[in-house]
Amino acid sequence: MGISDLLGTVSLLGFVLFIAGIGLAVVSVSQGRAAGGGVFLAIVGLVVGFLFSLISGGILIVGPTEVAVITNTLNGTLEEPERGAGTSIIIPLIQQSEIYPTRQQEYTMSGVSSEGARAGDDAVDATTVDGQQVSVDVTIIFAINREEANRVHLRWGDNYIDGFIRPTARTVVRDVIARLPAEEIYGERRNEMQLSMQTEMETRMADEGLILSDFLVRGLTFSTEFAQAIEDKEIEQQRVQQAEQAAQRRRTEAQGEADAALLRAQGESDAAVVRAQGEAEALRLVSEQIAVNPSLIQYLYVQNLSDNVSLILVPTSGPFLFDFNSLAQAGSPGLITPPSNTTP
Repeated sequence: MGISDLLGTVSLLGFVLFIAGIGLAVVSVSQGRAAGGGVFLAIVGLVVGFLFSLISGGILIVGPTEVAVITNTLNGTLEEPERGAGTSIIIPLIQQSEIYPTRQQEYTMSGVSSEGARAGDDAVDATTVDGQQVSVDVTIIFAINREEANRVHLRWGDNYIDGFIRPTARTVVRDVIARLPAEEIYGERRNEMQLSMQTEMETRMADEGLILSDFLVRGLTFSTEFAQAIEDKEIEQQRVQQAEQAAQRRRTEAQGEADAALLRAQGESDAAVVRAQGEAEALRLVSEQIAVNPSLIQYLYVQNLSDNVSLILVPTSGPFLFDFNSLAQAGSPGLITPPSNTTP
């Protein structure tokens, strides 16, 4: 129990004594006795009650998350600056105090009855630039600026939520959505939309002595037809992307096959060149050896004959590889020379 509560309790007891004293005096008079005791008790109770009531009313206790606005009841002016947390004295009957919270406060407007500050569907209905209807759930997290409490008190009093926060937030939501197409806020520009709402709301609240901590777009609800149209479009886009990916894959495979064929052709061409060069080099070497040793060709010819060849017929009137005259003179076994042509 705080000191203010204690003083208030003492004041209440004083007024109770006052009533009891009056009652005792009345009873005494009705019984023909002196009413002095009852009157004295009533006077003491009245003095105590009134005195401690004044003292209690003159002590102001402000909590750590509160701020006090002090009004002069004689001229209506507000004390500057506002009184912060702690215990202080005010002049009873001349000064009047009003306590405002400075902690974070939350105000929600939602289509779900159990979530919003008001029962029922309290979402913000808005219309996009292309005429689509959208229902928006929002939460505003804010606080009273401790140094601007007098302004809040003068302009709104304790009605700052219903009088300012609620209607201003609904207006800001509708103004921002009215500048955007439905399809964009449904997708990629939702964060941009929320940032715009927060910026505009923050500016308006600062002018009224309030601090905006966050402006949350908790949900967007479009018409059933629009939501279905968006879903169908996304499905079609996915199909197009899949088709493009398949086409790209086929192009890549075809390019790979073409590159492979080109490499094979290049390899075969290079191999043919190498083979031709090898054959040409071999012929060159053979030619050099034949030029040095003409009999080499005869040797090679014999080497390539089958092992069971024992008879060779050669023309007598054409060119031939062997020098038969030399062979005949050498008397090679198995060599049969044709008879010479003699004229009869």
